[in-house]
Amino acid sequence: MEAAAKLTNQQPAKKHPPGLYLLFLTEMWERFSYYGMRGLLILYLTKELASGGLGMKESTAITIYTLFTALVYITPLIGGYLTDQFIGKRFAITIGGIVMAIGNFILFAMNSVTGLYLGLILLIVGNGFFKPNISTLVGELYEKDDARRDGAFTIFYMGINLGAFLAPLICGYLAEDYFKTTVGGTIQYGYKYGFLAACIGMIIGQIIFNVLGPRFLGEAGLKPASKVAKEKAGSAAQAPLTKKEKQRTAVILILASFVVFFWAGFEQAGSSLTLYTDKFVDRNLFGWTVPTSWFQSLNPMFIILLAPLLSAFWTKLASSKRGDLPTPTKMAFGMILLGIGFVAVILAVMQTGSDDKALTVKANMIFIVMTYFFHTVGELFLSPIGLSMVSKIAPIKLASLLMGVWMASSFVANLLAGTLAVYTESLGYLEVFSLIGVVVILFGLILLGLSKKLTAMME
Repeated sequence: MEAAAKLTNQQPAKKHPPGLYLLFLTEMWERFSYYGMRGLLILYLTKELASGGLGMKESTAITIYTLFTALVYITPLIGGYLTDQFIGKRFAITIGGIVMAIGNFILFAMNSVTGLYLGLILLIVGNGFFKPNISTLVGELYEKDDARRDGAFTIFYMGINLGAFLAPLICGYLAEDYFKTTVGGTIQYGYKYGFLAACIGMIIGQIIFNVLGPRFLGEAGLKPASKVAKEKAGSAAQAPLTKKEKQRTAVILILASFVVFFWAGFEQAGSSLTLYTDKFVDRNLFGWTVPTSWFQSLNPMFIILLAPLLSAFWTKLASSKRGDLPTPTKMAFGMILLGIGFVAVILAVMQTGSDDKALTVKANMIFIVMTYFFHTVGELFLSPIGLSMVSKIAPIKLASLLMGVWMASSFVANLLAGTLAVYTESLGYLEVFSLIGVVVILFGLILLGLSKKLTAMME
């Protein structure tokens, strides 16, 4: 922590430490790997065997997709605990990266149901070591009261989304276009080559992290968090949590409960929104059919465009006389914006209906674009702000564990998201999307009402 502080103090007041940009690149390539694979997964599961997929029913495919995207957010609890107690963050990030690269390679090499399960298990385990630690490592580069912290996490979030933007384009192009062939009148897709690209992206990220880490990160992340806390505070590190630390921990748990509803709606992107786009949206663009997986690049593209503006805005607001908006307030606005995004796709469903066999007119792509736009703005108000908050107010000896708890809210959210996505078959897209929109706006308004009390508990 001391070395990290030196890195920060060496920079001019308005500049970020170089370690931030190293972590930016590392996370960018990890997210390239994750979103490259995830963007293809639901299509890979549902396409027929003759078309290069596994030929599963939609309900089965959604269940597998849901369990995978849920479990990648529960294993950070385990990885965060092991890191806090026994290993350094940087070693955990390396372990996680290697295991995830192997998982993607198995998806490429085996191309079967057995390979699917083995590959997904390794991706889940690797993510548990990687995900909570790289986020808390960003926090170690800044002092607790550094006004640049929210801006730093927004910049870091750009790295996440630069990888997420490139991944569906490259992996989707390889799978749905470049390696697409026609055999006996049947189109075959090259999904396994998309998984290979995801594997290569993960390897690149690990090379960058391990080669440049010693130069730009110093001592940050080398020791277990519990050891750092003991060295800094001595016997006080072993003492029970103070009243204020308990209050701050409670705030993290309360806000984590609210964001469950945000992510349950947001995660429709990889399941119900992808399936709806594939069947009901007119993807013809000047005579060329846009690959379905490419629509998942809209969210990260908007983040790349908007994140610098919001980062500068938060920094300027924090240094103004008025002061920054409270974290709970920002997150409440994020939930409301997500609900507004569902209004756009609801308008599309009102045109097309939910039965693809009775489809007479397809929806314009602009509805999906607007949905992802509002979801993205909502995400920027909520997700990087939440990461910054946890790194700032969590007791140091529980930093990685509580980051894991924060991410575990997405475990519950993805289970809920999958349940809702399955119901689109029986209830219809209109009913499910309307329910999600109403609920997230309602909880956003409730959180807005609680903001003042939660802010007082955080201080």
